[in-house]
Amino acid sequence: MRVMSVLTELSGRVGLAFADEGLDPALGEVVVSQRPELAQFQSNGALAAAKSTGRSPRDVAEAVATRLAADPGFAKVEVAGPGFINLTLSDESLAAYAESSARMDTLGVETATQPETVVVDYAGPNVAKAMHVGHLRATIIGDSLQRIFRLLGHNVIRDPHFGDWGFQMGLVIAAIAEEQPDLPYFDPEYLGPYPDESPVTLDDLQRIYPEANSRSEQDPEFAARVRDTTVDLQRGRPGYLALWKHMKQVSEESQRRDFADLGVEFDLWYGESDVADRLEPMVQRLRESGVAEESRGAIIVRVDLPDDKRDLPPLILESSVGAFLYSTTDLATLEMRARDLGAGLILYVVDARQADHFELLFRAAAKSGLIPPTTRTEHVKFGTMNGKDGKPFRTREGGVVSLGDLIDLVQDAARRRLEEAEIAKDYPDDEREQIARQVGIAALKFGDLVNNRVSDYTFDLDRFSSLEGKTGPYLQYGAVRIRSIQRKAQERGLSPGPMLAPIVDGERDLMLVLLRLPEAIERAAELRAPNHVAEYAYQVASAWNRFYDSCHILDEEDPSRQASWLALAEWTLRTLTLLLDLLGIEIPERM
Repeated sequence: MRVMSVLTELSGRVGLAFADEGLDPALGEVVVSQRPELAQFQSNGALAAAKSTGRSPRDVAEAVATRLAADPGFAKVEVAGPGFINLTLSDESLAAYAESSARMDTLGVETATQPETVVVDYAGPNVAKAMHVGHLRATIIGDSLQRIFRLLGHNVIRDPHFGDWGFQMGLVIAAIAEEQPDLPYFDPEYLGPYPDESPVTLDDLQRIYPEANSRSEQDPEFAARVRDTTVDLQRGRPGYLALWKHMKQVSEESQRRDFADLGVEFDLWYGESDVADRLEPMVQRLRESGVAEESRGAIIVRVDLPDDKRDLPPLILESSVGAFLYSTTDLATLEMRARDLGAGLILYVVDARQADHFELLFRAAAKSGLIPPTTRTEHVKFGTMNGKDGKPFRTREGGVVSLGDLIDLVQDAARRRLEEAEIAKDYPDDEREQIARQVGIAALKFGDLVNNRVSDYTFDLDRFSSLEGKTGPYLQYGAVRIRSIQRKAQERGLSPGPMLAPIVDGERDLMLVLLRLPEAIERAAELRAPNHVAEYAYQVASAWNRFYDSCHILDEEDPSRQASWLALAEWTLRTLTLLLDLLGIEIPERM
């Protein structure tokens, strides 16, 4: 990935100065200054250069600084401390960089020179039940990552990977068989046709699944029956398949609504069942090659290595009763993604508690040769969303919060916030509701994504829905404010013009912040961390507000300066719009 940015260009210029001193030009890397009160940028290469030259770091820094001082693009070049080179651009040079970046369609972010196919596996809903709050992080972190990789020019394939072919399906079928034994699905002599209507609703599944799951842990006889039911389903028993299709349709209809409410889409709607026909042949191939072996009636792949610091269990492909497990479907799915879809990178956005599973899976895939050695696989792990008590977020009664109920909760909070601030009070009812939806989803997504994904965080509805501070609604309001200024400017016949050299700190600081976009995107992509996008979006919005507090665009009397500020407002809005889109957040047309 290459990024066109001010830091890249400045690094090249400073690198030439190092080269003129007979040193490696890579030492000229420029970064944003850690002491903004002293300089805008800094280069620390002199410290590393001293080790290879025998010269003191400060001697190297002063020699390089002397060469850079002749560059009219710098207003100030100084050496500080043991050998830091502090750099401050001239206002004219800063304005030229700003003008160039703002005119680019990608705002300075350059797409990949060698795009690859990236499969992002996220959401991971269980077909045996509706989605709950635990699916939120997987869904919105994965959605943000796929947007980032798409921006960088990669061919992204989005797949939710439904859990629809394992023990959980056997659980529900076995429980329904006890409740409604007379249904035709359970008559082994009946071959159809089966009813068009599902015998169970989503509410039924919500009740049946947790009850059956709890019972299977306490009742060995029932658990054995569930295992047999799972095997029969996977072997294609007609009645079980017909009932399974009903449950799958009922559940997926609900899940598609939740995804739509979150503004999340997929390219594929695959689940474990979509590789069902690959399982038996794959296991057979692995047995014939010696990669898989029988152990206590089960078929396993041993993945432990001599230098392991801990004991790792084998990956189980087939249980002792002949059932395929989710480890089997995951391995077959991995092969399908690498071989059929041509994936060069596969990202699994899944709870950190599944780390051991993915360690076994990736080792088994590599050992078996099911995927090419060039295909990279990563577990993009994340922590949990907790309540204020520090425990996983639940209802007041201690139950699991459905994702649909959580979405309703944030929209209600957003509606109250808008009413308290008397925002949109004169708008049509349908527009007010749309704004409440957009603000609520922004509160939910930003409140999550601004956190480091590997950390747990506390769900704080009051703080997340605030129109002030580091929140999604605050960012939306900043963007809407710029749109309002643009509309008023258009009504007065005003339009953006060339960017002039800044004359006040707020103007200068906003330009400098906006020029950091490429690095923010680069960090987010390389670290698989949307929080870098969220944090940077907040910095942009804050810099804009500081600028606007001191630079009243519509009241400015100098036409050239006013046009320059309108161009700066347009650049800011485009940047905010891009960043919020990468977070999956919509901006209301007005508020």
